Amino acid sequence: MKVTPGKLWGLRRLADDSGRFKMLAMDQTGPIVNPIKEIRGVDKAPFEDVAAVKNMLAKHLTKHVSAVLIDPPLGYSTTIADIPAHKGLIIATEWATWEVTPTGRKSSNIPGWDGGVIRTVGGDAVKVNLWFRADVSPDVKENQVAYIQSVKDACAKADIPFVLEFLVYPFPDEDMDAFTARRTEMVLAGLSDPDIMDPEGVDIFKLEAPIPMANVPDPDGPQGSETQKLFDKMASGIHRPWVQLSGGAGPADFMKILKYAYRAGASGYLAGRAIWAQAFKKFPDLAAMEKDLATQAVAVVDEANELTDKMATPWSGHASWSDGVEMTPTGPDFAPEYAKILSDLRSKS
Repeated sequence: MKVTPGKLWGLRRLADDSGRFKMLAMDQTGPIVNPIKEIRGVDKAPFEDVAAVKNMLAKHLTKHVSAVLIDPPLGYSTTIADIPAHKGLIIATEWATWEVTPTGRKSSNIPGWDGGVIRTVGGDAVKVNLWFRADVSPDVKENQVAYIQSVKDACAKADIPFVLEFLVYPFPDEDMDAFTARRTEMVLAGLSDPDIMDPEGVDIFKLEAPIPMANVPDPDGPQGSETQKLFDKMASGIHRPWVQLSGGAGPADFMKILKYAYRAGASGYLAGRAIWAQAFKKFPDLAAMEKDLATQAVAVVDEANELTDKMATPWSGHASWSDGVEMTPTGPDFAPEYAKILSDLRSKS
């Protein structure tokens, strides 16, 4: 594999010095906005409440991770001042902008927002949350494939890493029990789709576990071997470094999931609720929430980081990088453009 200068720099910015990803997600829509609406008894979560929560997450947790994922509408302005400058910054190019149809969700960017804009405002990587399952209708799949390609093209033009998150979901009229029963099957089927999972242009995959996120079997117990096979099967089709998401798992279950993921070759985590959900339950008591973030939530991060140090595969150690990093130009016009910039600078000096 080859890597362009900007993408290499971005990958290094997201990882720790050993090349392992320890990344905090605080871009969530439903898990933050919906509880606030319910507690306040309103149809729309007050911006001040969302901003206060995200600000506290940034203030207490970002110093303990290698990078942070934020959303543009609510997260950027409220957190950027409290994210240490030496931490990597991932910004979403979509944020609850999908179209719901009876046969699947169609993703799209926030209008006017793309990899170039994210690079301009200081982002080190672009992230997309791609909703996909193998049994969507042809028009939905066509939309999702075209959408991913558009993001890949924009990231290549801006020379910025692309983090692709993959999530299955129920159709509008689908029975939730039936969906849950098929979830493992759908995760593995979706990850085997050659069009959706084409690694060209993707730098990191963010994956959900191929098992339920609660009551996770002990990785070293009697059910551990069969569960590990599911993670290994999932990882076998991932031709880029990948990280594990927490997907609403509690801290204890998440640590078990990380062990399975790291044994399957994951290079770290990009997690949110497993870290901060317990503290968020104290909302609207912000003082109690802040206390839990500074203690209980930090303890979860520390445990995940220790496990990551011991077991995760550095991104440069992934099979796709087995020949080492080979630099390439950013494009056919890179050298002439660079030469012109230097010439202009010299003429002004």
